[in-house]
Amino acid sequence: MSNKIHEFTSKDVEIVRTESLYNGFFKMVRYDFKHKLFAGGWSDTVRREIFERGHAVAVLPYDPHTGEFVLIEQIRIGAMATSSTPWLMEIVAGIIDEGETPDAVCRREAQEEAGIELTHLTRALSYLASPGGTTERIHVYIACTDSTQAQGIHGLEHESEDIKVHRVHEDTALEWLENGHIDNAASVIALQWFFMHKNALLTQWQEQ
Repeated sequence: MSNKIHEFTSKDVEIVRTESLYNGFFKMVRYDFKHKLFAGGWSDTVRREIFERGHAVAVLPYDPHTGEFVLIEQIRIGAMATSSTPWLMEIVAGIIDEGETPDAVCRREAQEEAGIELTHLTRALSYLASPGGTTERIHVYIACTDSTQAQGIHGLEHESEDIKVHRVHEDTALEWLENGHIDNAASVIALQWFFMHKNALLTQWQEQ
């Protein structure tokens, strides 16, 4: 039995044409492409508009001494259409600028958004945010922090950020995860990963 998961690779896609539709803080690009079909042969030309916003990190800071996460709250206008409030409880996150490493972005964003330092930065996984419409890949990390230092309002004025820091006990965070109070993808994925791997993660931190 073959261990091969996928029948096709990127070599089985032909990019016919790309066109820049918008080039500002983010980009919008139109792709015309053909691809091999499961039944054999090739597709007709498919047209898709793709949102190009780069790639990002998301980091969940945890204090093993207090059993608390450091979470942040800020307004997200995209949530208004389906949520009772557009102020969301999230984890620290940020876009990876050219020349930056994911680790460096985690530490920078933790300072900018929560005023905290990170240690034992641990890569959990990465995922595609919404591959039908954007190329963005998000790299998820878990890190150790001193939650007693987390307080106040943070964010960069020139980015119109207004971020409130919260210390949230892991039992409360688990309840929020289960009842849907936390419902943004990066935070859900990071918290689920943490609770799945908590014992192994804390053992790893103790051994470092």
